[in-house]
Formats: sequence, C-alpha cells, structure tokens
Amino acid sequence: METKPRFLKVPKSSFFLFGPRGTGKSLWLKQTFPKSIYLDFLSPEVFRAYASSPERLEAVIAGNPAQKNIIIDEVQKVPEVLSVVHQMIEKDKTLRFVLTGSSPRKLKRTGIDLLGGRAAIKTLHPFMAAELGKDFRLETALEQGLLPLVWTAQDPKITLDAYIGLYLREEVKMEGLVRNIGAFTRFLETLSLSHGSILSLSEIARECEVERKTVEGYISVLEDLLLAFRLPVFTKKAKRHLVQHPKFYYFDAGVFQTLRPRGPLNSPQEISGVALEGLMAQHLRAWQAYTALKTDLYYWRTKSGVEVDFIIYGQDTFLAMEVKSSRTIHPQDLNGLLSFKEDYPQASLVILYRGRERLCMKNVLCLPCEKFLTALDPGKSIQHALAAETSI
Repeated sequence: METKPRFLKVPKSSFFLFGPRGTGKSLWLKQTFPKSIYLDFLSPEVFRAYASSPERLEAVIAGNPAQKNIIIDEVQKVPEVLSVVHQMIEKDKTLRFVLTGSSPRKLKRTGIDLLGGRAAIKTLHPFMAAELGKDFRLETALEQGLLPLVWTAQDPKITLDAYIGLYLREEVKMEGLVRNIGAFTRFLETLSLSHGSILSLSEIARECEVERKTVEGYISVLEDLLLAFRLPVFTKKAKRHLVQHPKFYYFDAGVFQTLRPRGPLNSPQEISGVALEGLMAQHLRAWQAYTALKTDLYYWRTKSGVEVDFIIYGQDTFLAMEVKSSRTIHPQDLNGLLSFKEDYPQASLVILYRGRERLCMKNVLCLPCEKFLTALDPGKSIQHALAAETSI
C-alpha cells in the first residue's frame, strides 16, 4: 500500500508532536523533513549517549550548520535534553526543533513546562477516512480501526493483539506507571464495556476488584498515553437538569474491538453500534486537531435519559449529531435531537446512519456515515462534509 499523505500541517517554528505508538509519527517526520538532524532516543546507543551528556546536542548542531531542522524522536526518554533545546531556541531563531513522543506524561512528571510555550503542541491521530480516500472501507475500519501500523499490516488482528501487549509491556510496565499488570489488564477489558458510555468508576472498581482510587489512576494513565479520552457534557445555558459525568472512549475502534470481551449476552449489533460511535468520535477529534477552526466537542444528556451523541460548538459552528448503526431511520431516532433543538434553536441537527440515502426528516438531515467520513476534511468546515453528495 502506498504511503498516504496526512492532514497534519507543519508549523513554521519548533513544535512538539505527540501521539500514540503506531500513528505514523516517525514515518511522517522522515517524509516531511528528509534533510535534518535526526536523533532516535529509542535507539539504545543514542539513548545512552544523550542520557549521560544532554549537552552533546549543542555540539552536533554546531557540527552541522547547514541543517536547521532537528528531530528528536521519543524525547520523553531523555527529558533533560529539553534544557539544551530551550537554550538553542533562544540562541538561534533559525533552528526548528521537532520533538516527538507517545506521551507528555514523563515530561510533566519531571516538572518541565514544554519549553514555556516556545514550541507549539501538535498531535497525530490514526488515519482519517479522507486520508485513505478510495481505500477506506467502513466495515474494515470498524473491525480493525485506523492505526497506520494496523491498517498496512498483513495480519491486522495479530498486529492489534501485539499492539495491546506493546503498551502493557513497554509504555506501562517499563515506565513503572502501573505496579500490578494483571489488575491493569483486567481493567482494560472491563473499561471497554464503558466505551461510548458514562463512566461509573465504582462499578469498574467492583468488577476489577480494585479500589476506586486505583481505577481513577488507571484511567489517567490511559489518557496520559493518549490511548483514551473523556467527552464532557454540553452545559452552556442549560435549561434542563443534565448529567455531570463525562463519556469515555478508547482512541481507536480497533483497540476497542480487541479489548472488548465477547459472550452469549453480547450481541454483535450492540458492539458494532458502539464501535461506530467511537469511530465517529475519533474522526471528530482528529478533525479538531488538524483544522484551523476552533471548536469544542461535547455530548448532551439529561437526567431523564434524553441524549445526543455529539455537540460540535464553535464561533461559526453549532451542530448536534446522532450516530445510528441501523440502515433505516425511525421517527423515535429523532427524539434526542428534537429535544435539544427545543433548548437550542440555533443548532443544526444531523443523524449519521448506515443507509445509503440522503434524507431530511422533521428538519433533521440524515446522511450515510461513510459519505460523511470520507468528506470530513480539516481544510474545510464541517458543513462541507454535511453537504457532500450521496450516490444511491
């Protein structure tokens, strides 16, 4: 499979690039900066050299005056080198440092303030459908996710299984983030049952047989490693009693599918529906990360149980979105959106579903999921994706 261009834009000055393993950071860097000073701190030899002498970086830059781009891969392995980077940025404004890592956690723990705002912070996400273009298949994305590492693998299932093990072994165990790997493994599976749902820490703690405080710590580890995220409730000018707790999602549909336990009581339709909602969430977050438009992402749920999956809110955007795994739209599917419209008449309403037709029911736009995803381009407004033509 040919290399796919990514939507991530290159800042003009120094920047951090974070993202989970497997999202293609190293490949993107090598393609974007073919001529640069490249230091990979995952290399034992390079790691030892800079861990013992971070100031070595200044000598390397002095020895290569024609190279103005300096890439440091997995910078959290030697956070002390950031002090040298800081000095070099102040000394020579023509230098551009690109500092990558799977997580800013270790940098935060060392008390380093990410260069005091002198470097932008960017994130690289799994593939978006629009990056894959004609190669995107919704069913495949729901089953194996969109991690470049997995998408291009000969056996995606084996690669996904190994990916989970990689994080347990390297990111969690070796960094000393979790003491009891067995309990953490049970937690990962149990937490997958909360994918796309409101978190109940007490219930998860009971299922995993650990303390509630431990569960809070485990979730923080996942968020710090960018493997999961929480979606807050939309409460602006609220007119009803709303729930207060966020919804939880794993960052990739394939990771969720791999961790999700199966059994006689679990219907494939239920799992597929939750996977579709999560796939939409990861696309919306990636679109937010890459676009120049400032928006925030929420969900909405009243205490009586009326819910809307996603609220996209910004200066020129106010969109309420429901995601349905069914191939037809029923009148009751509109109830959450119509209730939201009563409180927020300014909002536009849309349902994304598995059918093939573009419909309008009670002023609610109904679009095929696959068409919306392939049209979702960070270079354009979200309204562009909503206006995409649909072939029947």
